[in-house]
Amino acid sequence: MAQALSPVPYSLPLPDALSQALQERILILDGGMGTMLQSYGLEEEDFRGERFADWPSDIKGNNDLLALTRPDIVEVIHRAYFEAGADIVETNTFNATQLSQSDYGMQGLVHEINLESARLARKTADAVAAETGIPRFVAGVLGPTSRTCSISPDVNDPAKRNVTFDILRDNYREAALALFEGGADLILIETIFDTLNAKAAIYALEELFDEGHPRLPVMISGTITDASGRTLSGQTTEAFWNSVRHARPLSIGLNCALGAEEL
Repeated sequence: MAQALSPVPYSLPLPDALSQALQERILILDGGMGTMLQSYGLEEEDFRGERFADWPSDIKGNNDLLALTRPDIVEVIHRAYFEAGADIVETNTFNATQLSQSDYGMQGLVHEINLESARLARKTADAVAAETGIPRFVAGVLGPTSRTCSISPDVNDPAKRNVTFDILRDNYREAALALFEGGADLILIETIFDTLNAKAAIYALEELFDEGHPRLPVMISGTITDASGRTLSGQTTEAFWNSVRHARPLSIGLNCALGAEEL
């Protein structure tokens, strides 16, 4: 028989409006950004805009860049989720780290992308709150990156790694600073398939909090990659919880991968 887990209660102070809202009701997080963007049928020119018209490589699919080139679409999606009943929207920053942006040669834009994405979500949240009288919140997203810290990228070399913990920590630190600056209310470490990546994000956030940056509530969301109920790095959901519970997250859950029924 599975043993019940002892919860670690969230005991850190929350912003007043968020604390009051949580006492009154269950708060609803928005849905997927990528699927909504796909519905627009965006082409290479949409991602490039005028600013990146001469970029030397293809950048179609770099959804995070749309905060700079098509902010109008991102804002419409945020507003649509609020109007559908969401209390919290996520910033469009799933791949806004140097590791992920290096696929497009755009690692130098990481701070700006995170900053503008947070500002865009903040602007929409504040506008809807003013119109409805209901407070709305922004979750600054730290995605999983395109690397795995505890898994070899080479099946023939189990000891090989293509990223270090310190590099991940630095990537998350840079992104988080810009999300703070842009007005995020919370930080969401999401779609975690390798728990060591999540630990690097937590470590980076704790460093920033210790340095005097506002201690924002942290949400964590993992992802289960196969029907056995494990993450890509082999952990069960119970093991995943026990690996990150020290962060005292405001919420912890699962997203993506197998779909709603299997989740």
